[in-house]
Amino acid sequence: MKGTISLQLIIFSILFFSVSWAVPPQILLANFQQCLANQSNSISNAIYTQTNPSFQSVLRSYVRNKRFTTPTTPKPLAVITALEEPHVQATVVCAKTHLLQLRIRSGGHDYEGLSYRSDVPFVVLDMSHLRSIDIELGNGSSTAWVQAGALLGELYYKVANISNILGFPAGVCHTLGLGGHISGGGYGNMIRKYGLSVDNVIDAKIVDVNGRILDRKSMGEDLFWAIRGGGGASFGVILSWKINLVPVPENVTVFRVHRTLAQNGTDIVYRWQEVASRLPDELFIRAMPQLQNGTVDIAFIGFFLGQTNQLLPLMQSRFPELGLKKEDCQEMRWVESVVYWADLPNGTSIDALLNRPSDAEVFLKFKSDYVKNPISKQGLETIWNMMINTKTNMWMQWNPYGGAMDRIPEPATPFPHRSGNLFKIQYAAIWTNESDIDHNVDVMRRFYDGMTPYVSKNPREAFQNYRDLDIGSSNSDRIVETNATAYGTKYFKNNFWRLIQVKARVDPSNFFIHEQSIPLHK
Repeated sequence: MKGTISLQLIIFSILFFSVSWAVPPQILLANFQQCLANQSNSISNAIYTQTNPSFQSVLRSYVRNKRFTTPTTPKPLAVITALEEPHVQATVVCAKTHLLQLRIRSGGHDYEGLSYRSDVPFVVLDMSHLRSIDIELGNGSSTAWVQAGALLGELYYKVANISNILGFPAGVCHTLGLGGHISGGGYGNMIRKYGLSVDNVIDAKIVDVNGRILDRKSMGEDLFWAIRGGGGASFGVILSWKINLVPVPENVTVFRVHRTLAQNGTDIVYRWQEVASRLPDELFIRAMPQLQNGTVDIAFIGFFLGQTNQLLPLMQSRFPELGLKKEDCQEMRWVESVVYWADLPNGTSIDALLNRPSDAEVFLKFKSDYVKNPISKQGLETIWNMMINTKTNMWMQWNPYGGAMDRIPEPATPFPHRSGNLFKIQYAAIWTNESDIDHNVDVMRRFYDGMTPYVSKNPREAFQNYRDLDIGSSNSDRIVETNATAYGTKYFKNNFWRLIQVKARVDPSNFFIHEQSIPLHK
């Protein structure tokens, strides 16, 4: 076996084999429920056990990947849909007391389903009802306290209905939950202007392993640093974030143009690599290669903090190869650009940002990479051929860096992927039939292996919010044990060692654990 299985995972597994699995699940659950009742008089309405007729719908309501809705997917003994902060405290205390593993979810956009499945007896703490958003406008700066269960779309909607010139730098997918999105970094199309979501967080509230509610002052700067990109589920339960809102113009400009390989797509992508990270901070252009009709179509999706008459001469000067025209561009309010980037039909009301999906619709496998040097035209052609040969519904998102990301030091937050990166790649395979799971996962793994010559090395970096259990796996099947040092250095680089130190201090019993959590030791 290659690598070293992290010590805390071994200890944790032994503990559950010898204690939790030795106790019948119904006894574990009964003891847990009695503890909850002792802790809170009002929590009974938030408990959904497997005998509850609503259990399946509550569990599946925040599952976004159908790979983890199959009959063989392990189910929790209960889902606790916390209705108030004391319910979170009670759940932590009682799960720890009765040796039940705790899985925490907000929006459910967890590519590997670790927020709602486990191989040991566990309960799910669902934060989706804790979704308040309190905005305070100021002369110099405006802030908001946002609970972990609020979705990005809800935040964007509320901000836009208070001010037309304020926004927040976070993801373009409006159904992401704030709790997990920010704790993993928070990435969106204002990254080049304002950095990550975590670069704009000024306070937080968290429930620690002892059930205490801590804010920035009481938790201390080390823990506050760790939860801003190190993954909150390793250190406690994020209750809420205090964020700085950022200025945006009354109107921004967006565009989406497509170029196929027959339309010089390779040459345009090559040039995009050279310029995208060096354009003015206000301009973000995603390149999105995808399979269409047996060839590769590249969508160039743009977001500009300014008007079209400013954008067009800039593009003509810096990126004329794309051939952007006035008719390609649309001006709209910042909040409307969120709807546009969600690829919803033209004219869709911003009310759509308040919609919460109710069930998983497709099967998914995602991966990520970072690119530090331009890929040659020959390399691009090899990549296009690899895509075509997959014969699957797959796409990539190439997201440019530069701007603010070059100026924020790597140790500023646990998220380390800063200066030196041209762009980040997100890989996606999407399908609809359960019988195709093994095939499509294997296709994605082989494609990822084929990308090795073109991406970062030593370590081959990855984005923690695009969680991938293949990273750090200890055998060729990419299942069973994990090597914490492997996934830790890929996600966090040298910041991993400081995260370990914080973890050992704030959670010495390693209660907050999952397959890729921060370990207690190297």
